[in-house]
Amino acid sequence: MGNEIIKLELKEVMNAGERALCSLKIVQKELEHAKKWGIIDLFGGGFFVNIVKHSKIKNSSFYMETAKRDLRIFPRELNDVQMFLNLNLNIGDFLTFADFFFDGLITDYLVQSKINEARKQVWTAIKQVEKFLIDLQKLYDAQNDL
Repeated sequence: MGNEIIKLELKEVMNAGERALCSLKIVQKELEHAKKWGIIDLFGGGFFVNIVKHSKIKNSSFYMETAKRDLRIFPRELNDVQMFLNLNLNIGDFLTFADFFFDGLITDYLVQSKINEARKQVWTAIKQVEKFLIDLQKLYDAQNDL
């Protein structure tokens, strides 16, 4: 009976990890789009490009929060999980305003830097969640052997 409870708990954690991984991959895709629009903006994209770029940034932030919510389900005692909860894409209201109002190379570069920083965080989180899920699957499989 105890073995079944452990398997059920492992399955719940694995499901949460899969949901988080899915959200992280959506974030990754949105950030890739934001990066591309940001590069266009660096070369004089204009107002429309800013709208699309910031839309992708907003979508990324939404899915980051979704992923963090799923990651909170993981057991608290795992130190690696705490890193995931720090995922953040904070462009800030002033920088967003400056990007639209001034639309200059400096603000475009600053926004692009924030996008690239978030991309690195998400890539690292994806790799660690994937590794964590592999380890959980091995543990789950070992419970079947008992």
